[in-house]
Amino acid sequence: MAASKPVEPQSGTGLPRWQLALLIGTPIVLGVGAVYLWNRSRTKERKGTGERKTPEGSASPVQGQDGGPRSGGPGGGLNQGSPLDRAQSAKNKGNKYFKAGKYENAIQCYTEAIALCPTEQKADLSTFYQNRAAAYEQLMKWTEVVQDCSQAVELNPRYVKALFRRAKSLEKLDNKKECLEDVTAVCILEAFQNQHSMLLADKVLKQLGKEKAKEKYKNREPMMPSPQFIKSYFSSFTDDIISQPLQKGEKKDEDKDKEGEAAEVTESSGYLKAKQYMEEENYDKIISECTKEIESGGRYTAEALLLRATFYLLIGNAAAAQPDLDRVINMHDANVKLRANALIKRGSMYMQQQQPLLSTQDFNMAAEIDTRNPDVYHHRGQLKILLDQVDEAVGDFDQCILLRPDSALAQAQKCFALYRQAYTGNNPAQVQTAMDGFEDVIRRFPKCAEGYALYAQALTDQQQFGKADEMYDKCIELEPDNATTYVHKGLLQLQWKQDLDLGLELISKAIEIDNKCDFAYETMGTIEVQRGNLDKAIEMFNKAINLAKSEMEMAHLYSLCDAAYAQTEVARKYGLKPPTL
Repeated sequence: MAASKPVEPQSGTGLPRWQLALLIGTPIVLGVGAVYLWNRSRTKERKGTGERKTPEGSASPVQGQDGGPRSGGPGGGLNQGSPLDRAQSAKNKGNKYFKAGKYENAIQCYTEAIALCPTEQKADLSTFYQNRAAAYEQLMKWTEVVQDCSQAVELNPRYVKALFRRAKSLEKLDNKKECLEDVTAVCILEAFQNQHSMLLADKVLKQLGKEKAKEKYKNREPMMPSPQFIKSYFSSFTDDIISQPLQKGEKKDEDKDKEGEAAEVTESSGYLKAKQYMEEENYDKIISECTKEIESGGRYTAEALLLRATFYLLIGNAAAAQPDLDRVINMHDANVKLRANALIKRGSMYMQQQQPLLSTQDFNMAAEIDTRNPDVYHHRGQLKILLDQVDEAVGDFDQCILLRPDSALAQAQKCFALYRQAYTGNNPAQVQTAMDGFEDVIRRFPKCAEGYALYAQALTDQQQFGKADEMYDKCIELEPDNATTYVHKGLLQLQWKQDLDLGLELISKAIEIDNKCDFAYETMGTIEVQRGNLDKAIEMFNKAINLAKSEMEMAHLYSLCDAAYAQTEVARKYGLKPPTL
């Protein structure tokens, strides 16, 4: 569902905004929850923020009265001057060895500098430890790097170079948790201006998220989503046999002859009973009824497999869904619409699993076997948007509209694809054309909530906040039980009016309407991070994690949670906190 969560264009930076928003803790300043911090920070980049492999102080040796370096240090000289002067001289000699690539010699000099330096000279001593850590780093002695950087940080808790060098070494030692804490501190101290530290934070967050999600998802208890979510999901299919209402005559042949039989479906057909449960919104019984049909080898086996697979997908059990989908796809004598629908759903599942090639293959196969099925083109168009192939997406939406001119959803999504292409391409004339297209869609299809929702996102980008708010109100009027609309409207209040209380009130309303809305918990968590309420944020992220419908979503949420937890540790250890709302 295109408007169920914020639609974010591909930035090309390799830094997902959801992670930056969390790690940074800057106020929400853009619509629909996206924080374009990276684009802002790139315009402010400071010189000299890249990685340096040279040791500290190599450009400014201690000068003697004659303008040359003081004599002393290992390997000769008079060793005159104070202990600190002699320590500085040893360090300077170590720097020369370092530049020459003689790291063992450099380590000896830095060790001497540490031994000579008075303990009360904390700033100098921390530099000597950090320089020795730099030499150990060149020799890939990661444990020694961590030890020396720890000494440097103990002497100087806000020592960016030592924190970042320790973070990199902790990553090499596969200590991701402490690595993340160090790099979080670095990002805060550098005001998020250094690409190297931000990329490391992003990398570690992704790794941690994937590791935790893999374990959690494998052992999770499948959970049925809300009725509103299920109805929205099925409404995105218009040429789907299993989502059509139960027909009165849709009964087993042997039952039709029974005199005086009521219109209700008999329990002898598990599939037909499952269809009745769908109409009653008694979704928890559908999988078991489909299983009865499949195990009995009933006449609706193909339909039952597809319906069971669909509900496996809805509860987030892709491993159980795939065998059922495979069977339907390989039933060459089955109704072609069933096979095409199974291919659409398997293709969407592959996309969730970040397998775009397999996903594309399934959608293309669906288009080959059922060329006049509008659902194929509608859902393939959504896939193309995710792959940033906007021209192809528009072509698919056009084909869907040609086959089903009354498809308001496809027309709204085509407008959004054209808008996003124009907006990211900075083409004002095309942006205006797309905005006019939205006006046309909502005029022709006034009952399509998705049209108003997508238009509202575009209006928010254009900073037409008042009109965007009106569009969200239209959505709520049409679909009062759709929790995600309240989340979007709440985020709009933060950007438009800086009204934190109203924003939180609307997101709380979303949770009240649908306590299984993971998007609401995720957004609430993000805001609580930005308010500095990290414990509350972690609680919200954990609730969202338990509701995640795919391993990929769960990994994303774990990354948010880990980023928030790292901030709590950095605040505790170093007293560092990002700006808050």
